[in-house]
Amino acid sequence: MEPVDKGRGMSVPSVQSVSQPAVSPPLVDTAWCLDHLDDPGVRFVEVDERPDRRRYELGHIPGAVSWNWRVQLCHPINRDIAGPDQMADLLGEAGIDESTHVVLYGDPSNWFAAWAFWLLKMYGLEHVSLLDGGRSLWVARDLPLTTEPGRPKPSGSWRPALVNDYRALRSDVLARLGDPNAAIIDVRSSAEYAGDSIGPDLFGETAERAGHIPGAISIPWDEATRSDGTFKPADELRRLFDAAGVDASKDVVVYCRIGERSSHTWFVLHELLGYERVRNYDGSWVEWGSSVGVPIER
Repeated sequence: MEPVDKGRGMSVPSVQSVSQPAVSPPLVDTAWCLDHLDDPGVRFVEVDERPDRRRYELGHIPGAVSWNWRVQLCHPINRDIAGPDQMADLLGEAGIDESTHVVLYGDPSNWFAAWAFWLLKMYGLEHVSLLDGGRSLWVARDLPLTTEPGRPKPSGSWRPALVNDYRALRSDVLARLGDPNAAIIDVRSSAEYAGDSIGPDLFGETAERAGHIPGAISIPWDEATRSDGTFKPADELRRLFDAAGVDASKDVVVYCRIGERSSHTWFVLHELLGYERVRNYDGSWVEWGSSVGVPIER
């Protein structure tokens, strides 16, 4: 589809004076976004795994800014999440402060947008949503696109700090092996879970061994979505996890290969189903499958 410039890709006014509800909905649809394209209190962010911003430059939601997962949401040297100073610069350049409603979307399948959602929630942002269906649904419905880069007024008034513990480290996972009150969910493909594949070697990150964490339950991430990429209704999602023996009473850890698909499942459990005790193991199989002294199953 050719980009259609609707004239909304220009500067977005400051959002300092805009009031927001106590907590914004975690999921918004395309109709909601169309109604808020000119809302100065809303910032659309397209999240991509590619550093070349090719998709964004071909056409994006009017007014949206572009974030790259690898460059901007991860630490530039360590294999780690972006630190507070890095996040302050990123949010400031995007004109985002504690009052802004941030709407995230992207391809493939909102994986990296879900990572950004998880990260922003750990940094205490209350007004964050995912666009249901992501970029692919927006394009498929022939909704407005522009090639004009978003140019929000920078904001430097807010310094974020990590306030929520939605992250599991390898030590946390080791402590939960064999715990009947815990559930470890592997959201990778069935071939990766079985040890027939380590998965795609994206970004030069792979693992030494194939298999899965002992006792992990296989619930591939895409079982939570419809064919158009939108999330299934809450009652269907609840049945999916209940059938696997994973309910809100469990201490849940989710993982994949590098943490982006598991961010998607973390979003389902924490934001759509209200599980309070769920954490994303973003080290995931790249870390576990290459670590000395940790067990695996096939």
